[in-house]
Amino acid sequence: MKFIDEAEIVVQAGKGGDGCVSFRREKYVPKGGPDGGDGGRGGSVYLEADVQRTTLLDHRYLRFYAAKNGQPGMGSDKYGHAGEDLVVKVPIGTVILDVETGERLDDLSTTGQRLLVAAGGKGGWGNIHFKSPTIQAPRQAETGEAGPRRTLRLELKLLADVGIIGFPNTGKSTLISRISKAKPKIADYPFTTLVPNLGVTVYGERSFVVADIPGLVEGAHQGTGLGDRFLRHVERCQVLVHLVTWLPGDEPTAEFLVHRFDCIERELALFSEDLPKKPRIVGISKTDLGEVRSLVQAFQLKMAERHLPVVPFSAVTGEGIEELLREMARFLPTLDPRN
Repeated sequence: MKFIDEAEIVVQAGKGGDGCVSFRREKYVPKGGPDGGDGGRGGSVYLEADVQRTTLLDHRYLRFYAAKNGQPGMGSDKYGHAGEDLVVKVPIGTVILDVETGERLDDLSTTGQRLLVAAGGKGGWGNIHFKSPTIQAPRQAETGEAGPRRTLRLELKLLADVGIIGFPNTGKSTLISRISKAKPKIADYPFTTLVPNLGVTVYGERSFVVADIPGLVEGAHQGTGLGDRFLRHVERCQVLVHLVTWLPGDEPTAEFLVHRFDCIERELALFSEDLPKKPRIVGISKTDLGEVRSLVQAFQLKMAERHLPVVPFSAVTGEGIEELLREMARFLPTLDPRN
């Protein structure tokens, strides 16, 4: 299924039912009083997080959601039925924003969490409410209130413990396929991964979710290479694994690897001031290649100056994978999963 991580929908709450103007008409009751009932409340629209939903694809095709109207009041003090509420299911991790005001309404991050986005209109009073000592036969009733209509923007942010980031072709997809059962597309050309991939990794008695974030490039925070959409998912991750490696055509120096590392870190900081605060694991991948292996020691020394340890590994041979998993698991128990 195509991964869809944003959508725009319109929600319409139900109109309240009109109040009724009616009078008692019974034998032997020549002057029956008013008995017009109230209209029913209009149905409300809710958004609810559903673990069975994984994308916002449905909301790309069905964009208008309307709750039922309330029924009008009737004579003999009969009140109209309330309109049925409408519950719209969205994936866990969906952020809801009001398009008109730009207000962020909520973040549905737990199963069953529900948000009222459009309250049903109030039902109108029937004429039984307008009787007074001076008005014995009121011919007045209220019309039901119209339900509000809102345009909402839905943005899905993946819920993952560990996010793997880096330039295209640094081995992110190969790594997640090695440490989980995820089967991402893998090829030797840029932007092979066009949507984030999730995989569940088991290490010892712990299991955690790892996200393969599509390759980032310079200017990602401004949307270059769809980077602004990919960076949105990085915000959810508790730990970031930043991969660097040598690729054909790159300068064969540790300084160039540091330059690549700094480029991505700068994009993270420009996108959100919170991203640089997240714990980092630096990995140098593809150490089965001689060109990469020759750069490992020099790169580790450069990162040591910043107090950042580097884990060299090869997802092809398995070398260093155990140490990398140990580093991931080391950070996770101490972190709040809602951060």
